[in-house]
Amino acid sequence: MNILFNKPPITGNEEKYTLQALKSQKLSGDGPFGQKCQAWFEKHLPCKKALLTPSGTAALELAALLIDIQPSDEVIMPSYTFASTANAFVLRGAQIVFVDIRPDTMNIDEQLIEAAITDKTRAIVAVHYAGVACEMDTIMEVANRYQLFVIEDAAQGMMSYYKGQALGTIGHMGAFSFHETKNYTSGGEGGLLIVNDEQFKERAEIIREKGTNRSQFFRGMVDKYQWVDVGSSYLLSELQAAFLWGQLERADEINTNRLASWRAYYSALQPLQAVGKVKLPTIPAACTHNAHMFYLKVAGLYERNVLLEHFKVKDILAVFHYVPLHTAAAGKRFGRFQGEDRYTTMESERLIRLPMWYGLPKDDQAYVISAIEEFYV
Repeated sequence: MNILFNKPPITGNEEKYTLQALKSQKLSGDGPFGQKCQAWFEKHLPCKKALLTPSGTAALELAALLIDIQPSDEVIMPSYTFASTANAFVLRGAQIVFVDIRPDTMNIDEQLIEAAITDKTRAIVAVHYAGVACEMDTIMEVANRYQLFVIEDAAQGMMSYYKGQALGTIGHMGAFSFHETKNYTSGGEGGLLIVNDEQFKERAEIIREKGTNRSQFFRGMVDKYQWVDVGSSYLLSELQAAFLWGQLERADEINTNRLASWRAYYSALQPLQAVGKVKLPTIPAACTHNAHMFYLKVAGLYERNVLLEHFKVKDILAVFHYVPLHTAAAGKRFGRFQGEDRYTTMESERLIRLPMWYGLPKDDQAYVISAIEEFYV
């Protein structure tokens, strides 16, 4: 039995809509399907503007441009995240200030942010790991007190909530990913930037359209469009938007299915947690998650490697996750770690992600659970 770690979601209408877009001869961004997707996001993620992008990375880069990050600026974020979170700001010349994480959620420790602020700090990036929200009330309070921008890296957070508010809608902007490993995909890559602060709404469209006012031209607001600001090409193709629309139509179904798999893992592995063999994910009371991933934590690096070998023998593809950015060559070059690394490295070395995808067969999941039980018996 070969158990995949991930399988991109397919709900049934993606092919039909993609062919429809292909035959329409409108292949570039912001076509009919792109507009339908953006309208869906503006309804489900109440915001000033939703803009599809080629990737979650591009959405973060667009956010960095919008807040005018300069070479003298510092940006605070966790080290336990993907390289794109840092790269978006490093590309603008910023210095990254890494802060330790909370061991319960693997999110940035909100209590350590204030100590990392200097007169050069411009923004805080809140990464919602595994679709579980950071402690946003505290983060926003600190940011408001120091007049800092908050960018939510909600790459894994579509359909997750903090105190009933959709992730990505709390900070000044939110960035999402539709990579094939995410709960919803636009055909392999893709992303979304949502703008929550009115001051960025108009400029976001301009930067996304190569620094031109093309969007205003097509709405009849100007008689010709021209280059008016810095910008780049940050539009998602119509083919990818059509694929994504097939998934958004059944977003609740995908979410429900993943949550059922997540709960099945949690229920079956709870006895191992009760006797101290493993640690399962923690979901704070303020958070409603989207079952983006299911992970367990083991005793340490050695045990993790042995368990991964056990999975390999069983033909189960399970993986560890991020190598902390501050320990990487680029992290040392472009950033610094503020304070003590109490948990970031230690917890990252304990974590294993289990197979999780939309439509994960119950027999496959039972096989994975059985393999874990066999390892610890």
